[in-house]
Amino acid sequence: MKLSTAALLSLAVAVASASPILEKRANPKGIDISHFQGTVNFNTVKANGISFVYIKATEGTTFTDPDFSSHYTGATNAGLIRGAYHFAHPDVSSGATQAKFFLAHGGGWSSDGITLPGALDIEYNPSGAECYGLSASAMVSWIKDFSNTYHSSTGVYPFIYTTTDWWKTCTGNSAAFASTNPLWIARYASSVGTLPAGWSYHTFWQYADSGPNPGDQDEFNGSMQGLKNLALG
Repeated sequence: MKLSTAALLSLAVAVASASPILEKRANPKGIDISHFQGTVNFNTVKANGISFVYIKATEGTTFTDPDFSSHYTGATNAGLIRGAYHFAHPDVSSGATQAKFFLAHGGGWSSDGITLPGALDIEYNPSGAECYGLSASAMVSWIKDFSNTYHSSTGVYPFIYTTTDWWKTCTGNSAAFASTNPLWIARYASSVGTLPAGWSYHTFWQYADSGPNPGDQDEFNGSMQGLKNLALG
């Protein structure tokens, strides 16, 4: 079928107009934040094209983020898909103890289509030995303890947020979690690079520690519908 010049022009305009919408729905962008970001205007964040946000809830066994509630409520009211994360300190308690602390202070999950599974932020020790004084086998056991406790309570496994370098150094590049825990990889570069052992793909990628929106800059490895499905469990 041959189209007239006018029809072809109309089609080109329609495709060009539709393109930005298609691009926004592929690999939805997100942020992760804590009290360090202070007050966040989530309506502005959403208008900037952000689809999801991870919010710090807890750290170790004693710290609860003072801005967690306001951040979580703000993200919810703006219509963002959101979840909570826990910064691990494997040197101060068992994994189970920290999972329970996280769950008791905002880290829970429900299959409501807007809540992402909780995330375990396991990375470089900000104030001591890189691997928190644990051997690789002890670290793997600690992460399993946290993960299994979280799963027993919620029915889903937590995301594991880490870097490939830390994972290789502190878990011996364990492949024990790839079949259960989604991977949130941190790498500030033009690509995700080599993933930790076992995982053939990442789910989230933290690609920068600053950018046009507050906090760290993240990307979901999939479509907007895939992100929504993740929040359904």
